Amino acid sequence: MYEYAGAVHIHSVYSDGTGKIEDIAKAAYDSDLDFILMSDHNTLKPKEDGYEKWLNGVMVLIGYEVNDMANRNHYLTFGIDEVIGSYQELPNGELGCKLTAKEYVKQIKDKGGIGFLAHPDEVRSHLPEHPSYPWVEETDDYTGIEIWNHMSEWIEGMNEGNKIDRFLHPLKSIISPFARTLKRWDDAAMKRHITGIGGVDAHALKQNVLGFFEVEIFAYKVLFKSIRTHVLIDEPILKNNKASFEKDKLKILTALKYGKCFTANYYNGNPKGFRFYAEFKGLTCNMGDTITSNGENVILRALVPQECSVRLIHNGVMISETKTMNAMWDVKEKGIYRVECWLADRGWIFSNHIRVN
Repeated sequence: MYEYAGAVHIHSVYSDGTGKIEDIAKAAYDSDLDFILMSDHNTLKPKEDGYEKWLNGVMVLIGYEVNDMANRNHYLTFGIDEVIGSYQELPNGELGCKLTAKEYVKQIKDKGGIGFLAHPDEVRSHLPEHPSYPWVEETDDYTGIEIWNHMSEWIEGMNEGNKIDRFLHPLKSIISPFARTLKRWDDAAMKRHITGIGGVDAHALKQNVLGFFEVEIFAYKVLFKSIRTHVLIDEPILKNNKASFEKDKLKILTALKYGKCFTANYYNGNPKGFRFYAEFKGLTCNMGDTITSNGENVILRALVPQECSVRLIHNGVMISETKTMNAMWDVKEKGIYRVECWLADRGWIFSNHIRVN
């Protein structure tokens, strides 16, 4: 398998971000990222302007983030060439799609796109200018869930006592995905495959602190050292090769669609080399795969680049925890299995599921 590291959920000057895409790509390259997935609000104008390409050594893929007329049900959309539905300006000056979330999710799927529920379980009120944008619609047509969102966790954990520290140190305050989002993911994945990804939600916003000085929070180069999504694919990507760009783009999006990926917080350590896979009757099955075992034993393995607490999660419940770099489990019960890697009390790596039927 070939492993590539990317940053997902990024906004530019095309919506409510402050950075130009060429500068964002340079920051990604300086952070050793292989690809970035742009998701400006309700627009594919960056793609129309030719920004979906190799840029400053990084593969730039252009999607968009759509929301409804209540500014809820945000959906990260990739792999289509049009913005679904018609739009109307909201009271806050942003746009809202006139379709319901259930409708635009279904239409995106029908047109061959993939999409992820963005920050689905936000609960916050500390910064009124940045309210929560939860997912409240019932639908079963989405590809996956953004299980870890840097901005959501950063704001929700803020209070008057730690406000200054969180502004000055936006990375160390990120601990782990919300338990309620992991539960949402596991519960949904019990019924069908649901990919889990991580997003930085980068805007490089400027915020006034204490009324007399302004700081840039979520700077692109800072957040690119935070939550990453690593994809695993069968063939290499030809870097800076224009001729193979569309083919290589499809490799990235296909890996995301089928869960051939994992989420990690780079701030806690470089996760490159992590693997979670199954061995069954001489076959190797990876994240996103389904094994039909007929009650026979399946060997699950996890390889980690440094020693940490490795947890095996079965149907949403932790059934094993061991401190190691090389874990192995012999299982036969049907259901979904995934791995979490923790360094002390900090979440590090979160795999996608392997299903045993």
